[in-house]
Amino acid sequence: MQIKYQDQMNRTIRLGQFPKRIVSLVPSQTELLCDLGLKDLLVGVTKFCVHPHQIKKEVAVVGGTKQIHINRIKQLQPDIILCNKEENTKDIVEACEGVCPVHVSDIYTLDDSLQLIEQYGKLFNCEKRAQELVELIRLKKIDFEAYIKGKRYFKTAYFIWKSPWMVAANNTFINYLMALQGFENQFRHLKRYPDIELSEENLSGVELVLLSSEPYPFKEEHKDYLKTVIPNAKILLVDGEMFSWYGSRLIKAFDYFKNLRQQHLNVIP
Repeated sequence: MQIKYQDQMNRTIRLGQFPKRIVSLVPSQTELLCDLGLKDLLVGVTKFCVHPHQIKKEVAVVGGTKQIHINRIKQLQPDIILCNKEENTKDIVEACEGVCPVHVSDIYTLDDSLQLIEQYGKLFNCEKRAQELVELIRLKKIDFEAYIKGKRYFKTAYFIWKSPWMVAANNTFINYLMALQGFENQFRHLKRYPDIELSEENLSGVELVLLSSEPYPFKEEHKDYLKTVIPNAKILLVDGEMFSWYGSRLIKAFDYFKNLRQQHLNVIP
């Protein structure tokens, strides 16, 4: 008897039983699985799966998010492979479908994140724990919304890469979380992750610059350089995981966002 599931791309997944062997090709989803109590079911992860800290020593590494070792995945005999539309390519998804069923997530908003947690709850028979995480994240969001109410908005640029300089624009989870914090995205008229020139025209009026710790590991030297380009802007190094990882990372993210304001921005008139 087959059970049918829908992933976030509205693709149908057919399984005969709850999966017992999981390959995760998305770092934030690996963390979510472990927080759902499913760590023992993981048989394969990526080299970028850094949470929990020891996971790469305990589970086989099958490549990155853009390049995988498909033969290594086959040898692990997974029951299901977990992908993400943004993190993994269409070719990767198709290659994995030749091994076993594949679930693909597609995240733009908090509601999408909560839907994914609920889908995993059903898919892996851990609905009670999934609902606990969902409710905790909702409470964290409600608390943060009460905190942020009436706070000052900042015209903001969020950089994810250098050479070329790339920003997070519209149609991204990062843009959604920026808006939630009162960070008005300077590049919301663009989509996804465009290259930009560090010109006066592009950066006119920018009050706040956020330099992410990932995928490019921005450092103090980059902060210093941008000060010469945008001297009137506040420039901060920020934890990219808090701005781009969905799933259980959101439990920590809202407290991080609150502290970011309190430590660096509340003194700005």
